[in-house]
Amino acid sequence: MRHSHDDSSTAAQDGPGTPAAPAPQPDGSYSVYPYQGLGSGRPAPAKRTPRTRAILVSGALAVVLGAAGLLLPAQYVVESPGPTFNTLGSAGDAEIIEIEGQRTYPTDGELDLTTVYVSGGPSTNISIFQAVGGWVDQDDVVYPTEFLYAPGTTSDEVDEENAAAMTSSQESAVAAALTQLDIGFTQELTVAAVVEGSPAEGVLQPGDTVVAVGETRIEGIDSLRAALNDGGGSAAQLTVRRDGTEVSESVTPRQSDSGAYQLGIELATSFEFPFDVSIGAGMEKVGGPSAGMMFALGIVDRLTPGALTDGRHFAGTGTIDAAGNVGPIGGIRQKLIGASDAGAEYFLAPADNCGEVVGHIPDGLDVVRVSTLDEAIQAVEKLAAGGSASDLPQCTP
Repeated sequence: MRHSHDDSSTAAQDGPGTPAAPAPQPDGSYSVYPYQGLGSGRPAPAKRTPRTRAILVSGALAVVLGAAGLLLPAQYVVESPGPTFNTLGSAGDAEIIEIEGQRTYPTDGELDLTTVYVSGGPSTNISIFQAVGGWVDQDDVVYPTEFLYAPGTTSDEVDEENAAAMTSSQESAVAAALTQLDIGFTQELTVAAVVEGSPAEGVLQPGDTVVAVGETRIEGIDSLRAALNDGGGSAAQLTVRRDGTEVSESVTPRQSDSGAYQLGIELATSFEFPFDVSIGAGMEKVGGPSAGMMFALGIVDRLTPGALTDGRHFAGTGTIDAAGNVGPIGGIRQKLIGASDAGAEYFLAPADNCGEVVGHIPDGLDVVRVSTLDEAIQAVEKLAAGGSASDLPQCTP
């Protein structure tokens, strides 16, 4: 929370021919009368006309309304640069990334994930002072609350969604790192919900695990999409595991506007890894999916000989999926500022965020555009070896 204060003050001084400043009344207020004549030496009270009284009443009302407006909560959200966390280091007393059951190697330097402070939101309106402060501060961005949150959303729902997104991003980061290192693991797709009116309605059920399409074993979302598209819209014979038993169901997928064939289901992904990777200790108040890429980089560094950064200071952001694709995030401008304030030399930015990056790069910070985990690793390795950021993909106008 930002606090503003005003240290300025004014003092009236008597000058030649100027009457003395009025003395305060017992209640601390001042009574001021215009001087008229010279006779008794005491000021005669001014005669108040109806017009004068109307002006005074209007002025007092404006002051009261203005004060009320400043005290009332504002329906805005302020985004500010937040702290950074070195995924190779610790938060509190615990390492942010802990790996058990697999050999790890010493690391060096920093691979910072970046965050955004969010003030306001559902059930937590800010004051107009905070909103005005956000408009004035060039490091902040102010949004109407309804621009970021659907009507009726509660703060508890936002917290739950952010926590779930963080957990999902951590699992995807482990999967992406292991995919990059050719370390095997298993992946299952479970039906989270069936879309009303879709081809799967009445056939598939929430909780079904998709095992195969025809003779093709499903190992992830990419293999499911490929199997459905290869079918060209013909009925797909799905093997699903339901209540511990494999059953066969037939669903005719429907072609979307993009040309892909879909069943009309929402999927949740679960993984089984060959060793334990714990992420996020000491970061309980950080939520959302945007740390995925930096988590994956930290895991790769821990599982490979030699320090990936060679002691240099990197920061970045971006979602990630199990295949290592890096996706866009929110608050990129504030994250650039946060990285710069933390002393980062280089920033890895998702390619899809480049439109927001251009024109908002802090002095002294080099930004590299990345679309995959592999590109991010290559960029870090080249920069750590003394390469120039200008020789790597850039965000250009």
